[in-house]
Amino acid sequence: MPPINGFMRILLITQWFQPEPHFKGLPLARSLRDLGHKVEVLTGFPNYPGGKLYPGYRVKTWMREYMDGIPVMRGALYPSHDRSVFKRILNYLSFALSSTLLVLFLRRPDVVYVYCPPMTSAAGAVILKMLRRVPYVIDVQDLWPDTLTSTGMVKEGLMLKLVGAWSTFAMRRADALIVLSSGFKSRLESRSIERPIHVIQNWAPPEIETMVKSAEIKNRRDIKTFNILFAGNIGQAQALDTVIVAAQRLKRERSNIQFTLIGTGVDLDRLRAASIAAKTDNILFLPPRKPSDMASVFSEADGLLVHLRDDPLFSITIPSKTQAYLAIGRPILMGVSGDAAALVKAARAGICFKPEDADSLAEAAIKLSQMTASAREQMGRAGAAFYDEHLSFNKGISKLERVLTSVAKGNNQNTNFI
Repeated sequence: MPPINGFMRILLITQWFQPEPHFKGLPLARSLRDLGHKVEVLTGFPNYPGGKLYPGYRVKTWMREYMDGIPVMRGALYPSHDRSVFKRILNYLSFALSSTLLVLFLRRPDVVYVYCPPMTSAAGAVILKMLRRVPYVIDVQDLWPDTLTSTGMVKEGLMLKLVGAWSTFAMRRADALIVLSSGFKSRLESRSIERPIHVIQNWAPPEIETMVKSAEIKNRRDIKTFNILFAGNIGQAQALDTVIVAAQRLKRERSNIQFTLIGTGVDLDRLRAASIAAKTDNILFLPPRKPSDMASVFSEADGLLVHLRDDPLFSITIPSKTQAYLAIGRPILMGVSGDAAALVKAARAGICFKPEDADSLAEAAIKLSQMTASAREQMGRAGAAFYDEHLSFNKGISKLERVLTSVAKGNNQNTNFI
């Protein structure tokens, strides 16, 4: 049955949701609600990124709460986010099972929006379509099983084949797919995923946009230390050993250049130990903060670093921090080839360097530090202007709403919203 008067009953299925950091979580649900739609969320108990439950929560079969007036149903899962493949599998499969059962007790929606990864989150949507003919859209943020091999989580064998088979099964039965880059779309089309595929590039967390508009991020004044900031997940995919080697060279050649790494992740402890062993006192490690508390940190940054492993998959990936960095209006050092580098070049917002090449990173850092302050400010302003014109939160929500509406009405076509 199509939505009444253009307003939809939308079910959001995502393994991660606030209070976990999730730029398409509560802000997305709230915006769709404010557009007049009835929104409900099916998610897990918050434990990301540390793998430990957040204060005030304990795992139960299910739990219902309201966040900003939006009903949120939480299903049981095994909390984990470390290097253990077995524990990570338990984490994914436990939520897939609980969400598949719980979805049958929720009121029938007009359309389901599934945020992936993990692709196992789509299990409930698949069941709803099979039993109740509810259409669903998958927002593909990671390409499974490619991502599992690229990050080193799963290398080969039966598990990888099963993940690949499930991912293909879920995507081929979706009524539409949303991807973050043209490269993602091409890769899925090459796999004969013959579904409507909509390219909608990610936006920055709304807290970042609010911070920028309120001018909380101040212009840099103290330039005795040239500070390059990396903020976000510190995992194997980020390959931040490159920063340690680059810092060793810079310590000898440009002692005023410093790296600040803020965040957490499975590789943090090893990386911190490696930095100590290398005596790179020009790398500062800081604990993670909420996006709304990052204004002072960004104010002390002269450049913002994006880096991923030199892997073919990542050449079609645009890390979500890219959009946040563009919105902030600071020059970007982009250590990701392909689509991400093309975005920064199109915005004229930074310097690109070869991923996992410490000399290339060091040279990019030196080049940025030797630019005049006005040139760096112009680079930052260009990035912010590009973000406002093409990638802002409001523009992204409008595009996504159009996809959900077309799916609910049974009218889908491929679209590039770049």
